[in-house]
Amino acid sequence: AILLKLQGKPALQGIELLFRGALGSRWSIEDCLIKAIPIFLCSLGVAIAFRLQIWNIGAEGQFALGAIGATWAALSFPDQPAYLLLPLMAVMAFVAGGLWGLIPALLKLRMRANEIIVTLMLNYIAILLLDFLVYGRWKDPGSFGFPMTQTFSATAIVPKITGTEINWGLGLCLICGIVMWVFFRFTRKGFELKVAGENLNATRYAGLPYEKLVCFVMIISGALAGWAGFIEASATINRLQPSIMVGYGYTAIVVAWLARLNPFTIGVASFLLAALRVGIENLQLELQVPAAFGGIMEGMILLTVLAGSYFNEFGFRLRR
Repeated sequence: AILLKLQGKPALQGIELLFRGALGSRWSIEDCLIKAIPIFLCSLGVAIAFRLQIWNIGAEGQFALGAIGATWAALSFPDQPAYLLLPLMAVMAFVAGGLWGLIPALLKLRMRANEIIVTLMLNYIAILLLDFLVYGRWKDPGSFGFPMTQTFSATAIVPKITGTEINWGLGLCLICGIVMWVFFRFTRKGFELKVAGENLNATRYAGLPYEKLVCFVMIISGALAGWAGFIEASATINRLQPSIMVGYGYTAIVVAWLARLNPFTIGVASFLLAALRVGIENLQLELQVPAAFGGIMEGMILLTVLAGSYFNEFGFRLRR
């Protein structure tokens, strides 16, 4: 409300437009779910790394590599049937995103590089690599100079759920969320990750393979973000172009902390942050607020969550 007032806009009307734009119709709810799919996959990947206290800030770059990997498969084998091509695109996105996530893990373990800085810088390299391809080798000759690939063949597009505009990436999210919950709740490796994240000294004393765990979580983290890039390129845009990079990887960090790294609450938080994005788009249309409004809101939410989590661990006590 304060931000709207500073822009000279009616605050209460703006809040109403935000909620109505996000949740006021079937179309807007479907749009929220479509946007929540890549946010959820990136957030789930980020949360896995955060569980081990590995601060992966590179979901944005891993998302880009996943989109690149899936696009390579789509452009290289456009005539293959969907039952072969879509799994191949998923595998390439998984591999590309996972390998991109492995780079900072190896640098951290072998050269003691700070993973926050490395993952953040790799985001820029990945995005520029995407630009390099769509402005160069993969540029569609019939795009009138615009940087984009050819439209994917029909067999390279993830289909929609019957009767809706929502793609079957939603099913992938459900499967990944359940698998991740089972993994952390019932498997030995999941238990090792939780122990290693809570006490590194105890991990080394118990002889747990910390280096392998770091590589494992970064590969899975990058692979899930890569799948998000695959779904966005295939199901939503149907091609690769620079506009695919809308900050889902950074939003994932907010969602992961908001959900306290829980796979099920990540689903709820992903939908809410997607709803915020859709609502902000409505505000832009109706009240002409700047596009930066949404970024400010996400940043404020993250700071609030981090401040609140501080008081879960520490308290103040007056001393004489």
